Amino acid sequence: MYIARNQYLEKLKAARENGLIKIVTGLRRCGKSYLLFKIFRQFLIEDGVREDHIIGIALDDLDNEYLRDGKTLLSYIRGLLRDREMHYVLLDEVQLVDGFTDVLNSLLHNENVDVYVTGSNSRFLSSDIATDFRGRGYVINLHPLSFSEYVSAFDGSIDEAWEEYYTYGGLPLVLSLEGDTAKSDYLSDLYRTVYLSDIRERHDIRHAADFSELASVLASTVGSPVNPLKLANTFKSTKQSSISSATVSRYIEYLCDAFIAEKAVRFDLKGKRYIGSLSKYYFTDIGIRNAILGFRQQEESHIMENIIFNELRIRGFRVDVGNLLIRTTDRLGKTVRKSLEVDFVANIGNNRYYIQSALDMPTKEKIEQETRSLRCISDSFRKIVIVKDRIKPRRDESGILTLGLFDFLLHPESLDL
Repeated sequence: MYIARNQYLEKLKAARENGLIKIVTGLRRCGKSYLLFKIFRQFLIEDGVREDHIIGIALDDLDNEYLRDGKTLLSYIRGLLRDREMHYVLLDEVQLVDGFTDVLNSLLHNENVDVYVTGSNSRFLSSDIATDFRGRGYVINLHPLSFSEYVSAFDGSIDEAWEEYYTYGGLPLVLSLEGDTAKSDYLSDLYRTVYLSDIRERHDIRHAADFSELASVLASTVGSPVNPLKLANTFKSTKQSSISSATVSRYIEYLCDAFIAEKAVRFDLKGKRYIGSLSKYYFTDIGIRNAILGFRQQEESHIMENIIFNELRIRGFRVDVGNLLIRTTDRLGKTVRKSLEVDFVANIGNNRYYIQSALDMPTKEKIEQETRSLRCISDSFRKIVIVKDRIKPRRDESGILTLGLFDFLLHPESLDL
């Protein structure tokens, strides 16, 4: 099954021969090896690069075990440089190499070598890259399949694709599995035996049960603000656990560092500043989120919000949660302060979009509720409500665009209608 991942290929093409190490990172099993060794390699060949100038090494292959020694790998690669023309070195699972950062940095001294690597697990997390490469790496973060990528390979209707996607997510192998049991078992086993194992190996977690429980709590509160102190107190009262709020925060960081979850920080829209006390967390793959919960708690509204967040991140937006403090009157006519929320404040370049996620808006009261925060924003950036309903895009008298979910997910330009 071939799935074109054009936006990532374009990033690789744009970074070609830029003098940096191209580092493809992301959640395990999201298609990093496929992108590099199938899609990008095929592009190079079609672009006229001779095959003997493409050096591809899968370091997780037992036949290549001897190349996991750094000096041996470096000598091997340099021995394959045939002439002064550019050679493209593609290394899969580079974290298996002892001293891999020294090897990669050494390869930069060869002017006719262009280096591309993938890495994952406990020795190649997001925080490591910035430290290890110090400006000598160009990072491409590969996400699980977007809904449009998923649909391109799905055999069925758009509604059937949506039901599968919001249940089992976008890890590519899921598309080739038959039946609910095979898909749910695959995701559950992957989370338990790979993702959790990686994190425990990396951080030597002593309270494994507490960590697993915290992941479940985070998965069940998608779209809700998370307070580490409150969570720690809940653990103490209901789980007889002694973990502190600092430990809770650290455990959440581990999930984010392993690309399992991602943080959205609250942003004060009037004060133009970040509010650090509470944040929201979304799961990089909704199938893994559902697997953590045993495929229970599949509220479509929360899952839809998570998928919208993921889509914005895939498109390159920086995404915050908007917070707006307004003055209003209560039933007694007394002036009170009220906090309103904008689900997503999405920024890219000089453009900003305020976005609300709403499963449906069947009544005037519901429309009022979903659009109130947007109408209280005084600037001229686009304000959008995304609904599950199949509707044509429409704009109200306040300039707020209401957009159907599938239009948003399948057409990147839809935000600018």
